[in-house]
Amino acid sequence: MPDQAKPTRLNRRAADLTAVLRPSLLVRFADRAYSCFTSLLAGTAKRSQAIGGLMSDLHQLRDCWPMTLVRPPRLRWGDRLAAVTPCWGGPSCFPQRFEAGKAYLTKRFGLEVVDMPHTHHDADWLDCHPEARAADLMQAFADPSIRGIVASIGGDDAIRLLPHLDLDVIRSNPKVFIGYSDVTVLHFACLRAGLGSFHGPTIMSGFAENAGMTELAATSFERATFDPEPIGLLPTNSVGWTVEACQWQDATSQKRPRTRIPSTGLEVLQGNGVITGRLLGGCAEVMEMLKGTPWWPPLHAWDGAVLFYETSEEAPDASLVLRWLRNYAAQGILHRLSAILLARPGGRMTDLERKAQKAAVRRGLAEAGLSDMPVLADLDIGHTDPILTLPYGARVEINADTTCIRLLDAGVT
Repeated sequence: MPDQAKPTRLNRRAADLTAVLRPSLLVRFADRAYSCFTSLLAGTAKRSQAIGGLMSDLHQLRDCWPMTLVRPPRLRWGDRLAAVTPCWGGPSCFPQRFEAGKAYLTKRFGLEVVDMPHTHHDADWLDCHPEARAADLMQAFADPSIRGIVASIGGDDAIRLLPHLDLDVIRSNPKVFIGYSDVTVLHFACLRAGLGSFHGPTIMSGFAENAGMTELAATSFERATFDPEPIGLLPTNSVGWTVEACQWQDATSQKRPRTRIPSTGLEVLQGNGVITGRLLGGCAEVMEMLKGTPWWPPLHAWDGAVLFYETSEEAPDASLVLRWLRNYAAQGILHRLSAILLARPGGRMTDLERKAQKAAVRRGLAEAGLSDMPVLADLDIGHTDPILTLPYGARVEINADTTCIRLLDAGVT
């Protein structure tokens, strides 16, 4: 490396550190490191105490998460969008569905969708090679010709990619990254790297919707990833929603719109007034896998957050949702939240089962002494269609009196 390049790289890494870590903690760590060094030189009796303090600060530095997130550059007509398969190998099982989603992204948004080396690999092979799936994601982030990344579909084992990710690559190459369900794992990796990613449609579930995306979902994606202005009011669903099963292997079904159920709008489960917080959340079942790992945000990251929470097509029983929320309470997370946004429950649930899930949320909050916390339900942000796009870390204003949700920040720069 040329000598003149070294200061630039060092300065950049120093800037990364100061952006990611709390300055007070860095100062304390430096003080303790100096104390430890002088104690070792002098051979003092305080050597063990100095080393212990240094190790304590190292553990806190390890657990430190960014206090602010970097917003990626906006997408533009003609940009290259990488299609990655970080979860289940759906493209190899249902190539027609995958190609329909790619075609829609090109026709509606003018994006050139490019496949990564393992995007189409056999599903069984991908299941055995999480490192290959991670390599595709890292390559997509590192490639300067690629402006955004979209997951082909979710699954249930993206957590196996985590040991193979390089957060420096993500941090140094901020770009739009979107998906939902199992992709929640990778959103939390982006959070740890300091990047604001997007909870939203995947190629096969969302962009490949039968007969085309609803204008509601398409506009939501466009406003979040193409427009550098604040996103504004979350739109009202006037097109209805669906969980109707369809046969992806049947090419003719791709042109038939699914049957939709009229939307009754957002429901205020509890609370009142207007609150503001930053969006943090994802798929409930996937977040359960992350708890207790280094990829789970520390308590301070939840301060004032608005938890958006959605359950998958597996339709977990209400008793499970209650137990999961009890864990959030035991961790001290629930008491730090400003509000909760509940997605319309995924899966083929009855109305009674959906009501039971909402009741479980209210009970979990009541047990924690949080019966006044604002909770809005039936958002279109989960395993039903349409799927709206939410930027992680964006400020959101919730008016529980008027059932209005306003995104105060832009998703991109």
